[in-house]
Amino acid sequence: MQTDEEREQFIEQFWMRRDPTPDTQENEYKEEHYRRIAYANERFASGIPGWKTDRGMIYITFGPADEIESHPSGGTYERPYEEGGGTTSTYPFEKWRYRYLQGVGNQQDIQIEFVDKTMTGEYRMTMDPSEKDALLMVPGAGLTMMEQMGMASKNDRFSRTDGTRLGTGTQPLPARMNQFDRLQQYADLQKAPKIKFKDLEAQVNSRIMFNLLPMQARADFFPATSTTVLTNITLRFGRKDLQFKQEQGMSKAVVNIYARITTQTRRVANVFEEVVTVDVPTELLQQASQGMSIFQKSIPLPPGMYRLNVVAKDIVGGNMNNYEMALNVPRMEDDKLFASSLILADVLEDVPTRSIGTGQFVIGTSKVRPRMGDSFKRAEKMGIYMKLYNFEPEEKSNKASGTIAYEIVRTADNSKVIEFSEEITALEALPPR
Repeated sequence: MQTDEEREQFIEQFWMRRDPTPDTQENEYKEEHYRRIAYANERFASGIPGWKTDRGMIYITFGPADEIESHPSGGTYERPYEEGGGTTSTYPFEKWRYRYLQGVGNQQDIQIEFVDKTMTGEYRMTMDPSEKDALLMVPGAGLTMMEQMGMASKNDRFSRTDGTRLGTGTQPLPARMNQFDRLQQYADLQKAPKIKFKDLEAQVNSRIMFNLLPMQARADFFPATSTTVLTNITLRFGRKDLQFKQEQGMSKAVVNIYARITTQTRRVANVFEEVVTVDVPTELLQQASQGMSIFQKSIPLPPGMYRLNVVAKDIVGGNMNNYEMALNVPRMEDDKLFASSLILADVLEDVPTRSIGTGQFVIGTSKVRPRMGDSFKRAEKMGIYMKLYNFEPEEKSNKASGTIAYEIVRTADNSKVIEFSEEITALEALPPR
Protein backbone atom coordinates (compact mmCIF):
# COMPACT_ATOMS: atom_id res chain seq x y z
CA MET A 1 0.00 0.00 0.00
CA GLN A 2 1.67 3.14 -1.28
CA THR A 3 -0.99 5.83 -0.79
CA ASP A 4 -3.30 6.98 1.99
CA GLU A 5 -6.25 6.05 -0.23
CA GLU A 6 -5.05 2.44 -0.48
CA ARG A 7 -4.55 2.30 3.29
CA GLU A 8 -8.02 3.72 3.94
CA GLN A 9 -9.58 1.17 1.57
CA PHE A 10 -7.74 -1.67 3.31
CA ILE A 11 -8.95 -0.51 6.73
CA GLU A 12 -12.51 -0.16 5.44
CA GLN A 13 -12.40 -3.65 3.91
CA PHE A 14 -10.89 -5.09 7.09
CA TRP A 15 -13.79 -3.91 9.26
CA MET A 16 -16.46 -4.50 6.62
CA ARG A 17 -15.56 -8.19 6.34
CA ARG A 18 -16.30 -8.50 10.06
CA ASP A 19 -19.44 -6.35 10.21
CA PRO A 20 -22.41 -8.55 11.21
CA THR A 21 -24.85 -6.01 9.68
CA PRO A 22 -23.11 -4.53 6.61
CA ASP A 23 -26.23 -2.73 5.39
CA THR A 24 -26.32 -0.40 8.43
CA GLN A 25 -24.08 2.55 9.26
CA GLU A 26 -22.95 1.06 12.57
CA ASN A 27 -20.27 -1.62 12.67
CA GLU A 28 -21.05 -3.46 15.90
CA TYR A 29 -17.98 -5.65 15.61
CA LYS A 30 -15.64 -2.65 15.38
CA GLU A 31 -17.32 -0.85 18.29
CA GLU A 32 -17.16 -3.94 20.49
CA HIS A 33 -13.53 -4.52 19.52
CA TYR A 34 -12.47 -1.06 20.68
CA ARG A 35 -14.59 -1.35 23.82
CA ARG A 36 -12.71 -4.52 24.71
CA ILE A 37 -9.37 -2.82 24.06
CA ALA A 38 -10.34 0.00 26.42
CA TYR A 39 -11.40 -2.51 29.07
CA ALA A 40 -8.19 -4.54 28.66
CA ASN A 41 -6.04 -1.43 28.99
CA GLU A 42 -7.88 -0.44 32.14
CA ARG A 43 -7.87 -3.85 33.84
CA PHE A 44 -4.84 -5.79 32.59
CA ALA A 45 -2.04 -3.21 32.13
CA SER A 46 1.23 -4.13 33.88
CA GLY A 47 4.08 -2.05 32.55
CA ILE A 48 2.80 -2.83 29.05
CA PRO A 49 -0.62 -1.89 27.63
CA GLY A 50 -3.37 -4.26 28.64
CA TRP A 51 -4.16 -5.20 25.05
CA LYS A 52 -0.65 -6.66 24.70
CA THR A 53 -1.00 -8.99 27.68
CA ASP A 54 -2.22 -12.58 27.45
CA ARG A 55 -5.39 -11.81 29.40
CA GLY A 56 -6.01 -8.80 27.21
CA MET A 57 -5.54 -10.84 24.05
CA ILE A 58 -8.01 -13.50 25.19
CA TYR A 59 -10.53 -10.93 26.39
CA ILE A 60 -10.40 -8.92 23.13
CA THR A 61 -10.67 -12.03 20.98
CA PHE A 62 -13.32 -13.99 22.89
CA GLY A 63 -14.96 -11.47 25.21
CA PRO A 64 -15.60 -11.81 28.96
CA ALA A 65 -15.34 -15.29 30.44
CA ASP A 66 -18.43 -17.01 31.77
CA GLU A 67 -16.66 -17.61 35.08
CA ILE A 68 -13.40 -16.36 36.62
CA GLU A 69 -11.62 -17.90 39.61
CA SER A 70 -9.20 -15.23 40.81
CA HIS A 71 -6.32 -15.50 43.29
CA PRO A 72 -4.73 -12.04 43.07
CA SER A 73 -2.40 -12.62 46.03
CA GLY A 74 -1.66 -16.30 45.59
CA GLY A 75 -1.09 -17.97 48.94
CA THR A 76 -2.53 -21.20 50.29
CA TYR A 77 -4.27 -23.31 47.71
CA GLU A 78 -6.09 -26.63 47.93
CA ARG A 79 -5.35 -28.49 44.72
CA PRO A 80 -8.23 -30.22 42.98
CA TYR A 81 -7.94 -34.00 42.85
CA GLU A 82 -7.09 -33.99 39.13
CA GLU A 83 -3.96 -31.95 39.94
CA GLY A 84 -2.92 -34.33 42.69
CA GLY A 85 -4.73 -32.89 45.70
CA GLY A 86 -2.92 -31.65 48.82
CA THR A 87 -2.10 -28.14 49.94
CA THR A 88 0.48 -25.78 48.50
CA SER A 89 1.23 -22.08 48.07
CA THR A 90 0.77 -20.41 44.71
CA TYR A 91 1.74 -17.37 42.75
CA PRO A 92 -1.12 -15.01 41.83
CA PHE A 93 -3.22 -16.73 39.17
CA GLU A 94 -6.59 -16.67 37.46
CA LYS A 95 -8.62 -19.43 35.90
CA TRP A 96 -11.08 -18.40 33.19
CA ARG A 97 -13.89 -20.69 32.05
CA TYR A 98 -15.84 -20.38 28.81
CA ARG A 99 -18.83 -22.67 28.31
CA TYR A 100 -18.30 -22.63 24.55
CA LEU A 101 -15.70 -21.22 22.17
CA GLN A 102 -16.12 -22.00 18.49
CA GLY A 103 -13.00 -23.41 16.89
CA VAL A 104 -11.09 -23.81 20.18
CA GLY A 105 -10.17 -27.31 21.36
CA ASN A 106 -13.25 -29.42 21.93
CA GLN A 107 -15.26 -26.14 22.07
CA GLN A 108 -17.01 -27.11 25.32
CA ASP A 109 -16.00 -26.03 28.85
CA ILE A 110 -12.78 -24.25 27.89
CA GLN A 111 -10.53 -23.52 30.90
CA ILE A 112 -7.60 -21.10 30.63
CA GLU A 113 -5.07 -20.41 33.36
CA PHE A 114 -2.99 -17.25 33.72
CA VAL A 115 -0.09 -17.14 36.20
CA ASP A 116 1.87 -14.14 37.51
CA LYS A 117 5.18 -15.80 38.37
CA THR A 118 7.06 -12.50 38.42
CA MET A 119 4.62 -10.90 40.92
CA THR A 120 4.45 -7.81 38.69
CA GLY A 121 0.82 -8.06 37.64
CA GLU A 122 1.57 -9.56 34.22
CA TYR A 123 -0.28 -12.85 34.00
CA ARG A 124 0.99 -15.32 31.42
CA MET A 125 -1.21 -17.97 29.84
CA THR A 126 0.02 -21.48 30.61
CA MET A 127 -0.63 -25.06 29.52
CA ASP A 128 0.76 -26.53 32.76
CA PRO A 129 -1.52 -26.34 35.84
CA SER A 130 1.54 -26.83 38.08
CA GLU A 131 3.15 -23.58 36.90
CA LYS A 132 1.25 -21.63 39.55
CA ASP A 133 2.80 -23.79 42.32
CA ALA A 134 5.23 -21.50 44.20
CA LEU A 135 6.65 -24.49 46.14
CA LEU A 136 7.37 -26.60 43.07
CA MET A 137 11.14 -26.26 43.45
CA VAL A 138 11.17 -26.50 47.28
CA PRO A 139 12.06 -30.04 48.43
CA GLY A 140 9.50 -31.62 50.75
CA ALA A 141 7.07 -28.68 50.53
CA GLY A 142 3.66 -28.46 48.91
CA LEU A 143 3.32 -32.21 48.54
CA THR A 144 0.39 -33.83 46.79
CA MET A 145 -1.71 -36.54 48.42
CA MET A 146 0.17 -39.30 46.58
CA GLU A 147 3.50 -37.86 47.73
CA GLN A 148 2.28 -37.52 51.33
CA MET A 149 1.26 -41.20 51.35
CA GLY A 150 4.64 -42.25 49.97
CA MET A 151 3.10 -43.54 46.75
CA ALA A 152 5.05 -41.02 44.65
CA SER A 153 8.14 -38.87 44.95
CA LYS A 154 8.27 -35.15 44.26
CA ASN A 155 11.27 -35.83 42.05
CA ASP A 156 8.94 -37.76 39.71
CA ARG A 157 7.31 -34.50 38.69
CA PHE A 158 10.38 -33.54 36.67
CA SER A 159 10.47 -36.73 34.62
CA ARG A 160 6.90 -36.61 33.31
CA THR A 161 6.36 -36.73 29.55
CA ASP A 162 2.93 -35.12 29.39
CA GLY A 163 4.14 -31.51 29.53
CA THR A 164 3.22 -30.94 33.19
CA ARG A 165 4.91 -31.18 36.59
CA LEU A 166 1.92 -32.46 38.49
CA GLY A 167 2.42 -34.79 41.42
CA THR A 168 -0.17 -37.40 40.49
CA GLY A 169 2.22 -40.37 40.52
CA THR A 170 1.41 -43.02 37.95
CA GLN A 171 -2.27 -42.11 37.74
CA PRO A 172 -3.29 -40.96 34.26
CA LEU A 173 -4.53 -37.43 33.83
CA PRO A 174 -8.24 -36.82 33.18
CA ALA A 175 -9.20 -36.99 29.51
CA ARG A 176 -9.71 -33.22 29.23
CA MET A 177 -6.09 -32.69 30.41
CA ASN A 178 -4.65 -34.84 27.65
CA GLN A 179 -1.38 -33.25 26.54
CA PHE A 180 -2.40 -33.09 22.87
CA ASP A 181 -5.75 -31.51 23.74
CA ARG A 182 -4.02 -28.91 25.90
CA LEU A 183 -1.53 -28.15 23.16
CA GLN A 184 -4.32 -27.86 20.59
CA GLN A 185 -6.31 -25.53 22.83
CA TYR A 186 -3.24 -23.38 23.49
CA ALA A 187 -2.65 -23.01 19.75
CA ASP A 188 -6.33 -22.39 18.95
CA LEU A 189 -6.54 -19.61 21.51
CA GLN A 190 -3.79 -17.67 19.75
CA LYS A 191 -4.75 -18.10 16.12
CA ALA A 192 -6.78 -15.51 14.26
CA PRO A 193 -10.53 -16.20 14.42
CA LYS A 194 -12.26 -17.07 11.18
CA ILE A 195 -13.96 -14.23 9.32
CA LYS A 196 -17.64 -14.87 8.79
CA PHE A 197 -19.03 -14.02 5.35
CA LYS A 198 -22.64 -14.93 6.07
CA ASP A 199 -24.05 -11.81 4.45
CA LEU A 200 -21.82 -12.09 1.37
CA GLU A 201 -22.49 -15.82 1.13
CA ALA A 202 -26.22 -15.15 1.06
CA GLN A 203 -25.77 -12.64 -1.75
CA VAL A 204 -23.68 -15.06 -3.78
CA ASN A 205 -26.04 -17.98 -3.24
CA SER A 206 -29.18 -16.03 -4.09
CA ARG A 207 -27.80 -14.07 -7.03
CA ILE A 208 -29.42 -14.95 -10.36
CA MET A 209 -28.14 -13.51 -13.63
CA PHE A 210 -30.83 -12.57 -16.13
CA ASN A 211 -29.76 -11.90 -19.71
CA LEU A 212 -33.18 -11.92 -21.34
CA LEU A 213 -33.35 -8.13 -21.58
CA PRO A 214 -30.23 -6.89 -23.42
CA MET A 215 -28.82 -3.68 -21.98
CA GLN A 216 -25.71 -1.58 -22.52
CA ALA A 217 -24.18 0.61 -19.82
CA ARG A 218 -21.41 3.17 -19.58
CA ALA A 219 -20.14 5.67 -17.01
CA ASP A 220 -18.55 9.08 -17.56
CA PHE A 221 -16.86 11.23 -14.93
CA PHE A 222 -16.77 15.02 -14.54
CA PRO A 223 -15.19 16.52 -11.38
CA ALA A 224 -17.59 18.93 -9.70
CA THR A 225 -15.52 19.92 -6.66
CA SER A 226 -12.14 18.91 -5.26
CA THR A 227 -13.82 16.02 -3.42
CA THR A 228 -16.82 15.19 -5.61
CA VAL A 229 -17.05 13.74 -9.10
CA LEU A 230 -20.28 13.81 -11.09
CA THR A 231 -20.75 10.25 -12.33
CA ASN A 232 -23.08 9.97 -15.34
CA ILE A 233 -24.48 6.45 -15.68
CA THR A 234 -26.05 5.82 -19.09
CA LEU A 235 -28.19 2.78 -19.98
CA ARG A 236 -29.47 1.81 -23.42
CA PHE A 237 -32.23 -0.63 -24.36
CA GLY A 238 -33.14 -1.80 -27.84
CA ARG A 239 -36.84 -1.24 -28.42
CA LYS A 240 -37.05 -4.47 -30.37
CA ASP A 241 -36.25 -6.27 -27.11
CA LEU A 242 -39.14 -4.62 -25.25
CA GLN A 243 -42.73 -5.79 -25.08
CA PHE A 244 -45.40 -3.16 -25.82
CA LYS A 245 -48.93 -3.04 -24.46
CA GLN A 246 -51.54 -1.55 -26.78
CA GLU A 247 -54.29 0.67 -25.41
CA GLN A 248 -56.50 3.16 -27.26
CA GLY A 249 -54.29 3.45 -30.30
CA MET A 250 -51.06 3.81 -28.30
CA SER A 251 -48.38 1.24 -27.59
CA LYS A 252 -46.47 1.51 -24.32
CA ALA A 253 -43.39 -0.24 -22.94
CA VAL A 254 -42.25 0.15 -19.32
CA VAL A 255 -38.86 -0.73 -17.83
CA ASN A 256 -38.30 -0.52 -14.09
CA ILE A 257 -34.69 0.16 -13.07
CA TYR A 258 -33.12 -0.46 -9.68
CA ALA A 259 -29.44 0.46 -9.28
CA ARG A 260 -27.11 0.25 -6.32
CA ILE A 261 -23.59 1.66 -6.04
CA THR A 262 -21.39 0.10 -3.40
CA THR A 263 -17.78 0.42 -2.31
CA GLN A 264 -15.38 -2.46 -2.85
CA THR A 265 -16.37 -3.71 0.61
CA ARG A 266 -20.06 -3.59 -0.40
CA ARG A 267 -20.86 -0.56 1.71
CA VAL A 268 -23.85 1.08 -0.01
CA ALA A 269 -22.90 4.50 -1.42
CA ASN A 270 -26.04 5.29 -3.43
CA VAL A 271 -29.29 3.69 -4.56
CA PHE A 272 -31.73 4.93 -7.20
CA GLU A 273 -34.93 3.64 -8.77
CA GLU A 274 -36.35 4.92 -12.04
CA VAL A 275 -39.10 4.06 -14.52
CA VAL A 276 -38.37 4.34 -18.25
CA THR A 277 -41.40 4.45 -20.55
CA VAL A 278 -41.71 4.38 -24.33
CA ASP A 279 -44.99 5.61 -25.87
CA VAL A 280 -45.57 5.42 -29.60
CA PRO A 281 -48.70 5.39 -31.79
CA THR A 282 -49.60 1.81 -32.60
CA GLU A 283 -49.47 2.45 -36.36
CA LEU A 284 -45.83 3.57 -35.98
CA LEU A 285 -44.80 0.75 -33.65
CA GLN A 286 -42.95 -1.28 -36.26
CA GLN A 287 -40.87 1.72 -37.29
CA ALA A 288 -40.27 2.86 -33.70
CA SER A 289 -39.21 -0.59 -32.57
CA GLN A 290 -36.04 -0.27 -34.66
CA GLY A 291 -34.72 2.51 -32.44
CA MET A 292 -33.14 2.72 -29.01
CA SER A 293 -34.23 4.07 -25.61
CA ILE A 294 -31.50 5.73 -23.57
CA PHE A 295 -31.64 6.63 -19.87
CA GLN A 296 -29.09 8.58 -17.82
CA LYS A 297 -28.66 9.25 -14.10
CA SER A 298 -26.09 11.63 -12.56
CA ILE A 299 -24.66 10.66 -9.16
CA PRO A 300 -22.08 12.68 -7.17
CA LEU A 301 -19.41 10.37 -5.73
CA PRO A 302 -16.11 10.83 -3.92
CA PRO A 303 -13.08 9.49 -5.83
CA GLY A 304 -12.46 5.77 -5.41
CA MET A 305 -13.42 2.30 -6.65
CA TYR A 306 -17.09 1.33 -6.68
CA ARG A 307 -19.30 -1.45 -7.96
CA LEU A 308 -22.49 -0.68 -9.89
CA ASN A 309 -25.30 -3.25 -9.93
CA VAL A 310 -28.30 -2.56 -12.15
CA VAL A 311 -31.44 -4.67 -12.33
CA ALA A 312 -33.84 -3.81 -15.15
CA LYS A 313 -37.23 -5.42 -15.70
CA ASP A 314 -39.55 -5.19 -18.68
CA ILE A 315 -42.91 -4.86 -16.89
CA VAL A 316 -44.99 -5.95 -19.88
CA GLY A 317 -42.87 -8.88 -21.01
CA GLY A 318 -41.37 -9.84 -17.63
CA ASN A 319 -37.82 -10.11 -18.99
CA MET A 320 -34.99 -9.01 -16.71
CA ASN A 321 -31.29 -8.17 -16.74
CA ASN A 322 -28.89 -8.09 -13.81
CA TYR A 323 -25.84 -6.06 -14.86
CA GLU A 324 -22.64 -5.33 -12.93
CA MET A 325 -19.72 -3.05 -13.73
CA ALA A 326 -16.85 -1.33 -11.94
CA LEU A 327 -16.80 2.43 -11.40
CA ASN A 328 -13.28 3.81 -11.10
CA VAL A 329 -14.07 7.38 -10.06
CA PRO A 330 -10.89 9.40 -10.74
CA ARG A 331 -9.25 11.83 -8.35
CA MET A 332 -8.31 15.20 -9.80
CA GLU A 333 -5.02 16.72 -8.63
CA ASP A 334 -5.25 20.50 -8.36
CA ASP A 335 -1.72 21.07 -9.66
CA LYS A 336 -1.85 18.75 -12.69
CA LEU A 337 -3.46 18.98 -16.10
CA PHE A 338 -6.57 16.81 -15.94
CA ALA A 339 -9.23 15.69 -18.41
CA SER A 340 -12.72 14.38 -17.76
CA SER A 341 -14.18 11.45 -19.66
CA LEU A 342 -14.21 11.87 -23.44
CA ILE A 343 -17.72 11.50 -24.86
CA LEU A 344 -18.49 10.87 -28.51
CA ALA A 345 -22.04 12.17 -28.71
CA ASP A 346 -24.81 11.72 -31.22
CA VAL A 347 -26.53 14.77 -29.69
CA LEU A 348 -24.44 17.80 -28.70
CA GLU A 349 -26.27 21.09 -28.38
CA ASP A 350 -26.80 24.07 -26.11
CA VAL A 351 -29.74 23.96 -23.71
CA PRO A 352 -32.17 26.80 -22.87
CA THR A 353 -31.20 28.95 -19.93
CA ARG A 354 -33.97 27.50 -17.74
CA SER A 355 -32.64 23.96 -18.35
CA ILE A 356 -28.98 24.58 -17.52
CA GLY A 357 -27.65 21.90 -15.18
CA THR A 358 -30.92 19.93 -15.01
CA GLY A 359 -32.37 16.93 -16.83
CA GLN A 360 -30.95 13.89 -18.51
CA PHE A 361 -27.80 14.28 -20.63
CA VAL A 362 -27.31 17.89 -19.48
CA ILE A 363 -23.78 18.84 -18.46
CA GLY A 364 -23.62 22.50 -17.54
CA THR A 365 -24.97 24.45 -20.53
CA SER A 366 -24.83 21.55 -23.00
CA LYS A 367 -26.93 18.54 -23.79
CA VAL A 368 -24.55 15.65 -24.37
CA ARG A 369 -26.06 12.28 -25.28
CA PRO A 370 -23.36 9.60 -25.51
CA ARG A 371 -23.27 7.25 -28.45
CA MET A 372 -23.22 3.83 -26.85
CA GLY A 373 -20.48 1.83 -28.51
CA ASP A 374 -18.83 4.95 -30.01
CA SER A 375 -19.61 3.78 -33.56
CA PHE A 376 -20.68 6.30 -36.22
CA LYS A 377 -21.58 5.97 -39.86
CA ARG A 378 -20.16 8.32 -42.51
CA ALA A 379 -23.38 10.34 -42.86
CA GLU A 380 -23.86 10.86 -39.11
CA LYS A 381 -22.69 13.83 -37.06
CA MET A 382 -20.32 13.12 -34.21
CA GLY A 383 -19.97 15.48 -31.28
CA ILE A 384 -16.80 15.51 -29.17
CA TYR A 385 -17.22 16.59 -25.55
CA MET A 386 -14.80 16.70 -22.63
CA LYS A 387 -13.69 19.06 -19.88
CA LEU A 388 -10.10 20.11 -19.27
CA TYR A 389 -8.82 21.36 -15.94
CA ASN A 390 -5.79 23.17 -14.50
CA PHE A 391 -4.24 24.87 -17.52
CA GLU A 392 -1.42 27.18 -16.42
CA PRO A 393 -1.91 30.89 -17.27
CA GLU A 394 0.71 32.79 -19.22
CA GLU A 395 2.69 35.36 -17.26
CA LYS A 396 1.99 38.26 -19.63
CA SER A 397 -1.69 37.82 -20.35
CA ASN A 398 -2.56 35.88 -17.19
CA LYS A 399 -4.78 33.72 -19.39
CA ALA A 400 -4.73 29.99 -19.83
CA SER A 401 -2.78 28.80 -22.82
CA GLY A 402 -2.74 25.46 -24.58
CA THR A 403 -3.51 23.50 -27.71
CA ILE A 404 -5.80 20.52 -28.22
CA ALA A 405 -5.11 18.18 -31.12
CA TYR A 406 -7.75 15.83 -32.54
CA GLU A 407 -7.22 12.76 -34.67
CA ILE A 408 -10.07 10.59 -35.92
CA VAL A 409 -9.21 7.26 -37.54
CA ARG A 410 -11.22 4.59 -39.27
CA THR A 411 -11.28 1.42 -37.15
CA ALA A 412 -11.28 -0.87 -40.20
CA ASP A 413 -7.81 0.07 -41.48
CA ASN A 414 -6.58 2.62 -38.88
CA SER A 415 -6.39 5.32 -41.54
CA LYS A 416 -6.82 9.00 -40.64
CA VAL A 417 -10.16 10.55 -41.47
CA ILE A 418 -9.84 13.94 -39.75
CA GLU A 419 -6.96 15.70 -38.06
CA PHE A 420 -7.17 19.21 -36.62
CA SER A 421 -6.26 21.31 -33.57
CA GLU A 422 -7.56 24.33 -31.71
CA GLU A 423 -6.39 26.77 -29.07
CA ILE A 424 -8.10 26.61 -25.68
CA THR A 425 -8.52 30.38 -25.74
CA ALA A 426 -11.21 29.79 -28.35
CA LEU A 427 -13.12 27.42 -26.08
CA GLU A 428 -15.73 28.18 -23.46
CA ALA A 429 -14.00 28.64 -20.12
CA LEU A 430 -15.63 28.23 -16.71
CA PRO A 431 -14.58 30.33 -13.69
CA PRO A 432 -11.53 28.87 -11.93
CA ARG A 433 -12.29 26.57 -8.99
